[in-house]
Amino acid sequence: MTLNPAKPDLRHMAALLVVLVSTLATEAWARPPLWIVRDRDSEIVLFGSVHVLPPRLDWRPPRLDRAIRRADDLWFELQPGPGTENEARQLAQSQSRLPPGQSLSQLLSEAGRSRLAQICQTYHIDPDLLAPLAPWYAEVALGGIQYRASGADLSLGVEGALAAGAPTSVHQRAFETPKEQIDMFANAPMGDQLASLEMSLQDMVENPDAYHDLIDVWMRGDVAALDREALAPLRTALPGLYGRLVSARNAAWTRTLDARLKGHGHTVVIVGIGHLIGPDGVPARLRALGYSVEGP
Repeated sequence: MTLNPAKPDLRHMAALLVVLVSTLATEAWARPPLWIVRDRDSEIVLFGSVHVLPPRLDWRPPRLDRAIRRADDLWFELQPGPGTENEARQLAQSQSRLPPGQSLSQLLSEAGRSRLAQICQTYHIDPDLLAPLAPWYAEVALGGIQYRASGADLSLGVEGALAAGAPTSVHQRAFETPKEQIDMFANAPMGDQLASLEMSLQDMVENPDAYHDLIDVWMRGDVAALDREALAPLRTALPGLYGRLVSARNAAWTRTLDARLKGHGHTVVIVGIGHLIGPDGVPARLRALGYSVEGP
């Protein structure tokens, strides 16, 4: 579901063209942020992705491309590719509906029903198509509609581009399976699903340019703004869901990377940007374990 760009999977970001202000601009100014983690004989490059991109956005840091060319392994949340996408789609659809006799609008607050009606009118959506959907799936569906309306191409994304262009010698791996990721959303408590959907409905109505605004701060590498705009609302309003979708996953991935650093070689990690920022982000957790971490 990831972003809402930083509902990790959570509010997805899309695009503004960012102009270099001078020929002396550094990569940190011109591209999204990355982090480099080192110990004596290992290096891990962490890059925060946007899962849905607009066409013709020049987002790739040269430093990231250089790291992938010499990497031993390349890690993603899920392994990119049509096989993973088809499996995730089938799993999501199998858990996409409310129990018989329930309707999405009946579960929403009065304000939520009003916002949903407004969104259906704005985006020309038949409300009857949303009525049987579970809140988590309705949020995903509405997000996809909003991204397309904002100019994003749902076939474009950081992960697909990097996986397709990686050397064949690089071993590609994934932290999670499609089932694990879908279950995180579909099995979330109903109260959390509804609260998350209500937040997204409010955001879609009150801040229709959020998609473009967030890609702007991503392209500028403004991690403080990303945390403030994308993660802080979830962390404050829904700490249980934040723990499930962000903090617990960051902790699990950090354990995997800690074990990797105890070996040797070069690794590149591509995960949603929401997992790399803030006090619970993977870079902060690796710093706390004593590793040298270069980056924001």
